[in-house]
Amino acid sequence: MKVVIADDEPLARERLRGLLAHEAGIELVAEVGDGQAALHACAQHDADLVLLDIAMPGIDGLEAARHLSTFEPRPAVVFCTAYDAHALSAFDAAAVDYLVKPVRPERLHAALERARTFTLGRDGRTGGEVRTRTHLCARLRGSLRLIPVEEIHYLQAEEKYVVVHHARGEDLIEESLKSLEQEFGQRFMRIHRNCLVSRHELVEVRRGHDGQVHAMLRHVAQPLEVSRRCVAQVRDAIRLL
Repeated sequence: MKVVIADDEPLARERLRGLLAHEAGIELVAEVGDGQAALHACAQHDADLVLLDIAMPGIDGLEAARHLSTFEPRPAVVFCTAYDAHALSAFDAAAVDYLVKPVRPERLHAALERARTFTLGRDGRTGGEVRTRTHLCARLRGSLRLIPVEEIHYLQAEEKYVVVHHARGEDLIEESLKSLEQEFGQRFMRIHRNCLVSRHELVEVRRGHDGQVHAMLRHVAQPLEVSRRCVAQVRDAIRLL
């Protein structure tokens, strides 16, 4: 089982490394110090398990776990943290186990067994209520690009992908427009069956000579088509800006 350790404390990583050395069938493929590096390491090594701290700089462990839940195949996540108050959030993020530091050898062994069971029967399901992410994750030939949600102008469905149009360009993600609308409904609104736009980007709607209505965005030169069923709600949203 290929394992990644993600913890911003070197001593914590060292302890986990030492405990894993006594476990059979374990291959430690990477040690990293933050959530973003954990995502890159999992993508690069096709990790089966991530031993994930929660309180880390940048993307914390809980958000990293939500991104990992979109990986295929999905690695098992075991949280390792000094704060047992995080336990409920950990299981909302679909962790297979939750270890309180300092991690005891017998508890780590039990967590590894749970992770093995998970990797044998993983089916991609997630459990519990998921909090809104701050980034979307695009996979690029074995590496990852994290796109801040606040930089996204609009999202457009294209076959089985969604094109993310953001401040630094465009990226493809393997998520559905429907699931993105459910998660980010406060930030993005539907203007067409294949398009969500940032509410902060909306400037006005224009009706062309052919009767077609288009939305004008603050940082996008191209007008975006608004379907008839969405025109009223788009107009209302602009009035509230």
